[in-house]
Order: sequence, then C-alpha cells, then structure tokens
Amino acid sequence: MKVNKYRTHMCGLLTEKDTDNVVRVSGFVENIRDHGGVLFLDMRDSSGVLQVVSNDDSVFEGITRESSIMIEGVIRKRNEEDYNEKISTGTIELLVEKLEILNKSKNILPFEVITSREVAEEVRLKYRYLDLRNPKVKNNIIFRSQVIDYLREILKQHDFLEIQTPILTASSPEGARDFIVPSRKFHGKFYALPQAPQQFKQLLMCGGFDRYFQIAPCFRDEDARSDRVYGEFYQLDFEMAFATEDDILEIGEDIFSKVFQKFGGCKKIVDGPFPRLSYRESMERFGTDKPDLRNPLELVDLTDVFEDTTFRPFRGVTVKGIVVEGIASKSNSWFNDLVDYASSIGMPGIGYFKVNDDMSFAGPIDKFLSDDERDDLIDIGSLKPGDVIFFIADRSKAYQYASLIRDELGRKLGLINEDEFAFCIVKDFPMYEWSEEEEKYIFMHNPFSMPQGGVEYLESMRPEDILAYQYDFVCNGVEVASGAVRNHDLNIMRKAFEIAGYDEDDLKKRFSALYEAFQYGAPPHAGMAPGIDRMLMLLLDEDSIRETIAFPLTASGSDLLMGAPADVTELQLRETHIKIR
Repeated sequence: MKVNKYRTHMCGLLTEKDTDNVVRVSGFVENIRDHGGVLFLDMRDSSGVLQVVSNDDSVFEGITRESSIMIEGVIRKRNEEDYNEKISTGTIELLVEKLEILNKSKNILPFEVITSREVAEEVRLKYRYLDLRNPKVKNNIIFRSQVIDYLREILKQHDFLEIQTPILTASSPEGARDFIVPSRKFHGKFYALPQAPQQFKQLLMCGGFDRYFQIAPCFRDEDARSDRVYGEFYQLDFEMAFATEDDILEIGEDIFSKVFQKFGGCKKIVDGPFPRLSYRESMERFGTDKPDLRNPLELVDLTDVFEDTTFRPFRGVTVKGIVVEGIASKSNSWFNDLVDYASSIGMPGIGYFKVNDDMSFAGPIDKFLSDDERDDLIDIGSLKPGDVIFFIADRSKAYQYASLIRDELGRKLGLINEDEFAFCIVKDFPMYEWSEEEEKYIFMHNPFSMPQGGVEYLESMRPEDILAYQYDFVCNGVEVASGAVRNHDLNIMRKAFEIAGYDEDDLKKRFSALYEAFQYGAPPHAGMAPGIDRMLMLLLDEDSIRETIAFPLTASGSDLLMGAPADVTELQLRETHIKIR
C-alpha cells in the first residue's frame, strides 16, 4: 500500500509485529465506549476494525459514529484479558496521539450500519452508501470482484479474447421487453439497450475472431424476482467459431467446476462431466427444465393409468405422481400442511393415499379406483407398505404444480443436501411453442439457435416437434447459464423465422446485419452466457440476488438512491422529439 497523508497502514492489517510503531490510519467511527474514564473508539476501514484508546476525554469530543477520521498514534499490545477474538486486530490497540475529523456524520443515523441487513430493503437502498459500510455487504461486493477476475482468468486460459460490444443498438425480439432510448439526431427513431450481445458476438465470429468473451451488461424490462433483478444484470458472455455443442459444454463444465470449487467454501461439487438431460426427460422426471438434483424424488406419469377412470378429476387431464417411501406414519397435521401448501400455489388440492401392510390403499381416492388401476399404480410406482403416493392432476399446469410439490416435499422431509452444488445440463429444447395469445408458433427460447435437422426437419416436421441445439446449465434448481449452437446458414434462418411469422422482408429489416453477414462465409459457431449475479447468489448462499450487486434497483424497479426513474425537462423531451401522452 502506498503511504500518503491519510494513512501509513490499513486498520485490519496491523498485527503485534507493529507494536511500539507510530502509525497513521483513516476510516469510519464504528463505536465509542466509555470504560470508567478510559475512552475506546472502534475504527473501521475496508480491511477491518481497530480499537483506538485515549486517556484524554477531550480527544474524542464532538465525534459522531460513522464520521470519517484520521488518527496518528502508537500501536501497543492489549492486556491478555482484553483480547477480542472476533477481530483480526484483537490483541492490539492504537493509543491516540493526534486525531483529525475529516468529515463529521449526522448524529442520528437512518439505521445501525453493523445490523443494516436486518433493516427494510427500501431503507437500505436509499442509504446504500451506509449499507455498503457493513462488512458483510462490502465483502459480497469484494467477493464479486474476485469471482469476475477469476472468470476472466479461466477464459483467457482457453484463449478467449475480451471484446466490448455496443450498449446503444437496435431493438431485437429476444424474449423480453427492450429498454428504448430516443434519438436526438434522428427524429422519431430509437435505440435499444441490448438484452444480450447476441447479434454482435455472432458478427464477431463472422469477422474472424475465433473466441470472444466479455463481462456483459444486459438490459431487460421484465419483472424482478428473488433470482432476477429488474432492468440490468451481468453475464459472462462467450462465443466460439468452428465449434460444436460439446465444445461449448466442456468449457462450461470447466468454468463452473473451477469457480465453484475455488469459491464454494466447504460445499461439495461433482466434477465434470455434469449429468446431461434432454428437456423432455427433465420435464418428465422433475416437472421442470431447472431441476434441483439434490432432491432424490422423481415424478411418475400416471396419465395413461387414469385414461378411463371413473374418478372425474383425473379423466382427460395430465396426472403426475410422486412416491415417497416410508412416510405413511406421518401425522395428519403433516399431510394437512402439504394440502395447505398446494392450495397456496393455486392447486384445488392434492390427492394422496398411503400403502397399507397388505398393499391396500388408505385414502379418499381409493374408493374410485378399479383393481386394474390399483395394480398399475403399484407396478408403475414400485409401491411398498408404508409408502405414500401423491397425485397432481391438471389440464395445463400439471408439470408446474408437480415440480413445486416435489420441491416442497424435499424441503419438508429434509432430503436436500444444503452442503452440495448439484449441476446438470438440460439440452435439446423445443425450437417452437404455440402461443394461445398470438395464435401462432413462437420461438421458445433464443431465435438465433440452430434447429436440429436443418431445413429438412423445418420443412417436414410439426413445429412443436422440432428441437434446437440449445442448452442450459442448472445448479440446485437455478438456471445459471444458457446457450446454443447458432444458426449461421441464411437458408435455414429464412425457414426458421418463417415458421415464427417473419417473412424475408422482416429479416432484412430487423436483422439486416446478420442477414448480410451470413452471405459472406459465416462460420459455424456456438456459445453460452453464465449469469454472474446468479452464480454469486449461489456461492454466497444469499436468498436475494440483489445482495450480490453494489447498487441494485428495488424489486419494483426504482432507484431510491438516485431517484430514478425521474421526470425530465421539457427541453429534453423537445430535443428528442418526445411528447408524453
């Protein structure tokens, strides 16, 4: 550290080796204590806390907590009975010789810095500069910097080149709403902030760069949730030319294995290769394309069993079952809690029955079952005495409900190992899905993905049966990366977009750069984008993704610190040709 007029040392880095040395430190006042005529001050900087002591009452006069101060003095060893094992400097203290208040804080603070994480989030974000002084909050941001540095190191080891792509670009249909920026110079026209650097990284491949990456800011006008911030997020975006799906997946496995082993603490991580599941397999076994593999419970499909059932709620709908071994002896209140949870997620209820010792069933549904249905359930569910089978039936949401019930059962039964990172790769996503709202086929995920089978499959198969070379990395039920083999062939691109309702004029207008570039020898290429904020949320074991970001927006999308979004002046509106309705 370079010595300057404010400090010769950092508070938290001083040790007993510095005893009897004169030092100069600067930081914030964390606390002031009076111990029978001897005043103690706890001083905090970004490296830690140091106890400061004075025998002169006047030295600390006028100081308020969280003021920034500079102190010169002598380091001395504490009496052994006064050691503080909670801090790294707990065996030493600084005897004040000179103290200067650099900037005095208000006497009344909006909250106690050391307990700021217990304060309402809106208050924390309004006074974020105080919240960031909390060591736990600050350490999250330091941790973020360390992880990003390591990500850069890994990509460079794989010969990737870091390149920045534009922030002001054109609007593109990538699955979420754009943030649009009015142009002052081009009347009535707008830029858009990129949802991802998708087209630019493909154009870099067309430009002859074999391997590109960046720590990319992405902007999407979609609602926040615990694992997604509103507005802006960051991803490790990378792309490879002349690459296959396996090439990208192997690099992804290397990235996640190394990062989670280095920064995951004592949690176990299975080294690659990670389990690979098709989208269909993941949905059938777990009810979701983001399965938490720490949970051993799996779904069984019972739709065919109840095809001709007399039990009307199960007829003509999708029926999923979850078998849990040996819990038939659980109390009625335990089962009632699960029924209440089912109601809370929108289910009309959840059916179940217990398997008796004689392999008969105990439960209200049993009386509606035929002997053949009972035999089929025993066979398909591999049922044994003491087991319980839960039924999830719905016309359109059976998979969604079954996934949530599986998760809840895993939590209630303590089946989830909290000391493990369980990764998997989900691949072979459908290229299209039918939109009831738009009454047409739409891209299920990234529209720039390569359809499996190329033009032949696009022309001969039903759109809902066409798969794409798309893949997600999932950890503990959280999607942490998404990627695809890109469509680099103009003929395939024309047909793929035609199915989704785009004609060639649309392609020329909305994707003019790619449309032209693909006519000049575009190479096969593929890539993916791990979400940095989500990775950090998992590594830090935080419940909210906002705890990983220095200046996050609130869940509603407002910036309480800077006052955004805000009004603009009439002149600004006039200059950008905007009139507010």
